Amino acid sequence: MSSLRIGVMGAGIIGREHIALVGASPDTRLTAIADVTESGRQLAEALGVTCYADYREMLDDAALDAVIVALPNALHRDAGLACIERGLPTLMEKPIADTLSAGLELAEASEAAGVPMLIGHHRRHSPDMVEARRSIRDGELGTLVAINGMWLCRKHDAYFDQAWRRQVGGGPILINLIHEIDILRFLCGEIESVQAVTGAAAREFEVEDSFAVVIKFANGAIGSFTGSDAVPSPWMWDVASGQSPNFPHHPGSCYTIGGSRASLSVPGMDVWAHEEGGDWRQPLVRRRLQPPRTHCYPEQLAHFVAVIRGEAAPVIDAREGVMTLAATLAVSRAAAEGVHVQVSGMLTP
Repeated sequence: MSSLRIGVMGAGIIGREHIALVGASPDTRLTAIADVTESGRQLAEALGVTCYADYREMLDDAALDAVIVALPNALHRDAGLACIERGLPTLMEKPIADTLSAGLELAEASEAAGVPMLIGHHRRHSPDMVEARRSIRDGELGTLVAINGMWLCRKHDAYFDQAWRRQVGGGPILINLIHEIDILRFLCGEIESVQAVTGAAAREFEVEDSFAVVIKFANGAIGSFTGSDAVPSPWMWDVASGQSPNFPHHPGSCYTIGGSRASLSVPGMDVWAHEEGGDWRQPLVRRRLQPPRTHCYPEQLAHFVAVIRGEAAPVIDAREGVMTLAATLAVSRAAAEGVHVQVSGMLTP
């Protein structure tokens, strides 16, 4: 089959990763870039493609089969609607939008027009997560009971030179926890409600640097998640999994998923169970799941190719992206107001 013509909106850090992946895949061809910066124009020139300052001009002028949107969150709604109006399948970087109302508008437009939108929660394409979900869905752990996770790292000081990263909304809840919320939904089911606290003592910025969340899942399981961007550690999926091109690999686990029959660590992929269904009086037996050695970003692009060609439905579509955003915003609200927040309540006026 001929390679698909892809346009990329945004040539920042994430946009450049998508551009490199599109260029490396035999199934896709970078056709155009939309970016307002001089560095974006220079990149397009070096790659031999046209750079458009106005993404709408790119959508109307370039012959495209699909679009990847890697623009600032506040621009996702308008850019996504522009793609849908032109019938172009879209890979929308996470989060789907900066507000729930904007996300819902995108979901409704995508569904009404029959134009697929894949949300860029890349961990859903990672082999460890795919295998963990299979194990859970196949009942190997029994009924889910208790889940625990950690995301602990120390971001470099220059990261905070941009003022918005020191202000409310620029902290690890909306930037990083959203990945954790999405993968917990992917593995363990819908989140019913959350409670949360935050801390800012490490840097004393206006925005949080640390958080702790208590989660109740719709299936009855409970969970906890602790995170901070001020703590050096290997307990961070990007580091523990070896799936990120931006971080060193220190093998380990940062999630524990406990069921009535067995528990599973991810991404270490160790399953622990008592001999012959015993209890704490009997020895534990460990076995290790063996997911394939593939990488999530090329897998995400390969899935997007299948979506564009009509061979697959998005593994996380716009409606699913809204649910992840709602659960993440529920954490922010729970921490800010000191209340127990029902996720469903985030979606009602």
